[in-house]
Amino acid sequence: MRKKIILLLFLLFVIVGLSLLAYYKIFSDKEEIKTKKEENKEIKEENYNLSLMAVGDALIHDGVYKDAYTSNGNYDFNKMFTYFKDIVPNYDLAFYNQETIIGGKNLGVSSYPLFNSPDEIANNLTDMGFNIVNLASNHTMDKLEKGASYSAKFWKNKEDVYAVGNYESKEDRDNVVIKEKNGITYSVLAYTYGTNGMPVPEGKEYLVNLYSDEVAKADIEKVRDKVDVLIVSMHWGSEYVNEPTEEQKRQAQYLASLGVDIIIGTHPHVVQPITFIDKTLVIYSLGNFISAQETDNQRTGLMVSLDINKVKKGEDINISIDNVKGDLIWTYHERYRNFKVIPFSKLDNLSLPNYENIYNEYSKYVNLYNNENITVGPLKEA
Repeated sequence: MRKKIILLLFLLFVIVGLSLLAYYKIFSDKEEIKTKKEENKEIKEENYNLSLMAVGDALIHDGVYKDAYTSNGNYDFNKMFTYFKDIVPNYDLAFYNQETIIGGKNLGVSSYPLFNSPDEIANNLTDMGFNIVNLASNHTMDKLEKGASYSAKFWKNKEDVYAVGNYESKEDRDNVVIKEKNGITYSVLAYTYGTNGMPVPEGKEYLVNLYSDEVAKADIEKVRDKVDVLIVSMHWGSEYVNEPTEEQKRQAQYLASLGVDIIIGTHPHVVQPITFIDKTLVIYSLGNFISAQETDNQRTGLMVSLDINKVKKGEDINISIDNVKGDLIWTYHERYRNFKVIPFSKLDNLSLPNYENIYNEYSKYVNLYNNENITVGPLKEA
């Protein structure tokens, strides 16, 4: 009898214990679910936005700088960019390509084939709000080491400008530069296909970034995981051709595979398409921003705007390139006097006879690949 009582007590004890354990498990699960819900409520979605606009080549022929010459022996290009004073300040980031070297007036201001442009063109454009500048072009070495060294020092002294592709030292070239604006971090790299055969001094390859897949890969891997957005400026392609070459397409695909977010192309001096490769935005060529080149194709350039959006929720971060818009600009002059860069939306038949036909002819290249995420039309103004 006593054994039965002990057994019953033991069973009762086991049943009570198991019941308590089950209750504790159910209570714990409920508390865990409640805690997770409370934690999820606390993780707010944060949204950040960074706007960018870009134009192409500042190709300063003698016709352009002679028109900018003033009676005191200096140069003033401001009047040429009147229309952009209401456009550029609307954007957080504004890119242009300094096609022709700022090599120092002591070497002589000069035009094609060996360019050297006045300091004032750079000063005027950056004062207007351009704050990302490509320096890696086929003309970077036009004034050899002295010119390239002057350029690197000149741009390094512009603290509010992110100038890339031409450096004072190997340390400067290899330094990972990360900028931040509106809660978004970004970095910019720049390369040119070559220097028109002008020699780059041995041991001073930092004077101009020459492109190779290997060099680009090494540079990108150093910075890719440290920034939200990576932009690469590419001086590439064939001049005066409105469609990208197979090599441009290959390089774009390769850079996209390495995680580049935005590729900005220059050099062809004419408009080429904008497209996406997966999530990578590719602007194959912006054409000329200003030049004294003569054909309608060369005088028609491209300006592009876009939004960089960052959505952060806890440790999860999503970056997207949205609201991509491209529109055309025209370099106006009267027999190489009174140069002005004018958006097509500001033109009429008096300033450019047949301007609508010219617009239709070259705007078709902007969205040649029929990407629904890209629109054609005027950029926003103040």
